[in-house]
Amino acid sequence: MVSLRWRRSNKSVYNLGYHLIWCPKYRRHVLTGQVEMRLKELLELKAKELEISIEKMEIMPDHIHMFVKADPTYSPHFIIQQFKGNTSRILRQEFPELRRRLPTLWTRSYYVESVGHISESVVRKYIEDQKGK
Repeated sequence: MVSLRWRRSNKSVYNLGYHLIWCPKYRRHVLTGQVEMRLKELLELKAKELEISIEKMEIMPDHIHMFVKADPTYSPHFIIQQFKGNTSRILRQEFPELRRRLPTLWTRSYYVESVGHISESVVRKYIEDQKGK
C-alpha cells in the first residue's frame, strides 16, 4: 500500500512540510490584480521545476502564505530564496510600476515553521519510550 503522506527518494522516506510567509518591501500593498495572478503562476512554475508541492497558497495584498512540501535536500532558506529571487526578477521586468514604487520587491526577512503530521510531544514520548525496549 502506497501512502500519500510520505514521499520517497532512493535514499529516504520523508514528509517535510513548511509554512512560509514573506512580504514586499515596506509591506506595500502591491500583490493585487495582474501582479497577484502572475505571481501565483510564477510560484507554481518554480515549485514544479524544483519538484516542490504547493499544498496551499494565499496571496494577500501585502504578504504571501504558503504551505509547501519539499525534498529533505532543500533547506527552507533555499526554497524561499528560489521563490523570492525568481519572482522578483520577472515581476519587476513585467510590471515597471513595481520598480518605481520599491527599491527591491521583497524584504530580506521571512517566516518559516515546520509542519508535520506528528506533534512534537508525540515524537518526544516516542524517543523516551525507546530506552525501555
